[in-house]
Amino acid sequence: MVEWITSKGLVDYREAEAWMEERASLIAAGNADECVWLAEHAPLYSAGTSAKSEDLTDPTRFPVYETRRGGQYTYHGPGQRVVYVMLDVGKRGRDVRRFVQDLEHWVIATLASFTIKGEIKEGRVGVWVERPEKPLAAQGGIREDKIAAIGIRLRKWVSFHGISINVDPNLEHFSGIVPCGIQEHGVTSLVDLGLPVTMEDVDIALKAQFDTVFPPLSEYAPKDG
Repeated sequence: MVEWITSKGLVDYREAEAWMEERASLIAAGNADECVWLAEHAPLYSAGTSAKSEDLTDPTRFPVYETRRGGQYTYHGPGQRVVYVMLDVGKRGRDVRRFVQDLEHWVIATLASFTIKGEIKEGRVGVWVERPEKPLAAQGGIREDKIAAIGIRLRKWVSFHGISINVDPNLEHFSGIVPCGIQEHGVTSLVDLGLPVTMEDVDIALKAQFDTVFPPLSEYAPKDG
């Protein structure tokens, strides 16, 4: 069973981290169900384990939090749905790369509910949307904007941290960082793409698509060790 939690209002980032770590430990010990937590934060920048100092271009704009999740710099703020996933990867195939790909596919299926074609791009983590109506990218190709970022950490094969999906954040707030260390592409949101969707609409779509990507634990073959 996966417990779903939806927080109303803005959640303190450090309190969220502490809660996730505690829940992950309980799941690993067999004392709690898996959990998906839908949250929203006040404006902040978070640095993953691969973050480079030069990618924080405006360090005084918002609070900056060092984290132990994978990835580089990202922004969280109002209008962005943060999806914290505390799932037992050890029982779900024990394949971290596949798990990250499954998170991407879950986002893509959710976006498809709104007739948005999300894509995975080789060499990048996250979900992207092509923007042929915009000027070409610096290298001459079609502009690609990121709509969802992914960064996780594992504790005893249980994941925490997760996904951030841009529903209707202030996209200008991303200008204080180089998002995920990628300079040649931008960021977008569902509302920026012309869809008047709400956070609640996205939550419904996420829940509807979850089981299509993450079946119940009972459907996975047991792993030794």
